[in-house]
Order: sequence, then structure tokens, then C-alpha cells
Amino acid sequence: MMADNIKVLNNDNWQQEVLQSDLPVLVDFWAPWCGPCKMVGPVVESLAAENAGKIKVGKVNVDENQSLAAQFGIRGIPTLTFFKNGAEVKRIVGAQNKAQLQKLVDEL
Repeated sequence: MMADNIKVLNNDNWQQEVLQSDLPVLVDFWAPWCGPCKMVGPVVESLAAENAGKIKVGKVNVDENQSLAAQFGIRGIPTLTFFKNGAEVKRIVGAQNKAQLQKLVDEL
């Protein structure tokens, strides 16, 4: 179960939720079987809660959205991508701690 302030992203809503978003968007590319993804999940959720109104947060299940993952060249997960004005501005691969991620959010 995902937090209320996290969008489940897929091909159908990507354009609207990410590319046309007024706010910067943090996208978490993940999969249910990925151990490090499970570690990053709660961090991403708390970032979403603490930065509500500043950023939008969404998750892409790479198993269910392989074309989206391929489109952005996602090779390893978790991959966290930051989008601003419809363009990717930052990408982090692998588990990160909350302080590092908050710093990136603040830079947006």
C-alpha cells in the first residue's frame, strides 16, 4: 500500500503527471522483488510527505512498465529520477539516505 501523496505512474498518466507537472517530480523506478527498492521506499514516502506542495512524487513498477523503463534507459533499480518542466534534470541509481535526497529536492 502506497502513501496517499505518491502517484502510481504508468504509460497512461506519465505525460500528465510528470511531463506536464507544474511542480518538480521525483520518480522512483522500482520492482517488488528488489531489496534495495524496499529500503528506499519508506525514504521516498517520507520525502513525499515532508515536501508536499514543493514536489510531486511517483513510482514506476518496472516489471509492469517495461517500455517506460526502456524509454529512460533504466538499467539498475532503484533509480530515482528528478524531472523539472518536463525534462529529466537528475538521476540517482541505488539506495540513498534521506539527507542526500532532501538536499537534491531542495536544489530543485
